[in-house]
Amino acid sequence: MLGSKHFPARSFAAPAPPPLLPHRLSNLHIHLHFPRGRWPDSKNLLFSHKSSRFRSYSSRRVVASDAVEVARPEDEAVLTKRIAFLKPKLEELGIMCNGYKLGRYLPMLCPKCKGGRSMERSLSLFIREDGELATWRCFRAECGWGGNIQAYGEVKAGYANKNSTLKGKDHRVITGNNLQLEPLCGELIEYFAERMISKETLRRNSVKQRKYNDQIAIAFPYIKNGALVSCKYRAVSKKFWQETGTERIFYGLDDIKQASDIIIVEGEMDKLSMEEAGYRNCVSVPDGAPAQVSKEIPIEEKDTKFQYLWNCKEYLEKASRIILATDADRPGQALAEELARRLGRERCWRVNWPKKNATEACKDANEVLMYFGPDALRKVVENAELYPIRGLFQFSNFFHEVDAYYHQSHGFELGVSTGWRALDEFYNVVPGELTVITGVPNSGKSEWIDALMCNINESHEWKFALCSMENKVRDHARKLLEKHIKKPFFNARYGESTERMSVQELEQGKKWLNGTFYLIRCEDDSLPSIKWVLNLAKAAVLRYGVRGLVIDPYNELDHQRTPNQTETEYVSQMLTKIKRFAQHHLCHVWFVAHPRQLQNWGGGPPNLYDISGSAHFINKCDNGIVIHRNRDENAGPLDRVQVHCSSFTALEFLMCILFT
Repeated sequence: MLGSKHFPARSFAAPAPPPLLPHRLSNLHIHLHFPRGRWPDSKNLLFSHKSSRFRSYSSRRVVASDAVEVARPEDEAVLTKRIAFLKPKLEELGIMCNGYKLGRYLPMLCPKCKGGRSMERSLSLFIREDGELATWRCFRAECGWGGNIQAYGEVKAGYANKNSTLKGKDHRVITGNNLQLEPLCGELIEYFAERMISKETLRRNSVKQRKYNDQIAIAFPYIKNGALVSCKYRAVSKKFWQETGTERIFYGLDDIKQASDIIIVEGEMDKLSMEEAGYRNCVSVPDGAPAQVSKEIPIEEKDTKFQYLWNCKEYLEKASRIILATDADRPGQALAEELARRLGRERCWRVNWPKKNATEACKDANEVLMYFGPDALRKVVENAELYPIRGLFQFSNFFHEVDAYYHQSHGFELGVSTGWRALDEFYNVVPGELTVITGVPNSGKSEWIDALMCNINESHEWKFALCSMENKVRDHARKLLEKHIKKPFFNARYGESTERMSVQELEQGKKWLNGTFYLIRCEDDSLPSIKWVLNLAKAAVLRYGVRGLVIDPYNELDHQRTPNQTETEYVSQMLTKIKRFAQHHLCHVWFVAHPRQLQNWGGGPPNLYDISGSAHFINKCDNGIVIHRNRDENAGPLDRVQVHCSSFTALEFLMCILFT
């Protein structure tokens, strides 16, 4: 019954018995045995002699007198009808059924991958003997397309990929007929003409229409390897929707099959606009733009928003240059960033949309086409610039800084004056640099820095952040006020005959103090780390606009390091962090570091190599200052300070001035 179409015909010309109807088969048992798993033919049926119980069997051919005609489970008319349904469905998918045999596998060229370069007949088609089901599968690893159709049922097809649950999902198979797509009416053709899209471009991209109740929607067919895989619709009200359950791919995918340069736009209308400008190697994303850039890229299996990228991976891998021409608004820029992250920034470029008026830029490719024409859109693509890669630059990215440096536009390119003319010849305070200051204890390092800050504030109105851990706040305030008002805070011996500052001067000085200096102080029992200090200094830059940071001294910081890290490595990393902070925020940093205990010290000034901890203090700083007070009566006055300067941006030198 299962494999044979009918039993042996009767050998005499007698009327055929009536067919065995279902109610007559209720007590009839027929046992069939198929040796070696093969389907039987009518000559090899094992037929029982008894119509009840069937305990003895014989393989001999049934003689005419014993022949019984049993009806087929499906007659020829039903089978023919099923095949007539299956064949056109398969042919719509590109599967030609020529030469097929029921119950056997038929190899053929896959309509999706075309067998690759070798044109391998990798697709296997199988139609069941009863015509109830047709299945197929491409066995190329790069393809894996397969599916099935049941008689009078829907087509189910998709891509099998071991590494991707997205591709393993079965997708609806659709055709232009079952979607009831129609050629564009004159009204829609006129609508496209107003947007500078020609009939030829519409025809080549198979743009259609579809009726929904009393409305007509534009239909953008999504085609892959010549087959319709999805469709997106646009109503006159700019409402968009897509066919559900279909494969997500780029619009215009077949146009980039062999392209080394690819343009990606945000909408189907922009894809058509690029073609009007002469660029067919353009595709549009199917799902629009995200509201913002995601924090991180999910794995392929969970990257549902950008599933179309993974589905079109084999097309994109061939491209050496990808131009991102997404919309100019914030979501469009977020889309460009998401695409660049997945495609690789090193091969991405981006366009700059021209202004359509004094205040607004064109939003997308279609606006450029409508406002300025195809030549202007072509220039936009030709002038696309490299997509920025964090940390990788061209000199042209900094030409504005080079010009400002040459013309000294900002006024501080060569640094600001220290307030001492003798010192300005050798040392200027440049924003973004690091100055390391050292000297033996009680040489006046902190006093000299305070005087320097007061001078710079008076001349250039700089503000400063102070992380001065050796000073009490009230004492530090007194020292700064005395240098600003130029009067002693107390009636003390150090003021000599100068009158003490008045209450009014004190109040004015307090206002100046409050608007010029900002304190970074650790109120906890633990020592502050350099990271903690720099984070607060960053806040001071952003909140108060400070231009200078003082860290005084180095040995008051927390210097915990990992067990495997040497002090030299730690100091190197610490100074690198400070320099990056200075450069990024254009903030000059003064870093005070004490020298190590000097052996057999003769009273002379130390140098930067004497700083406790590492030679990196001199290797990594931009400027080095040694503050030294003479302690030898035979060498000169004891009430004067020597300032020894070393500049590592130019020539190294030593210079002494006297400072009372």
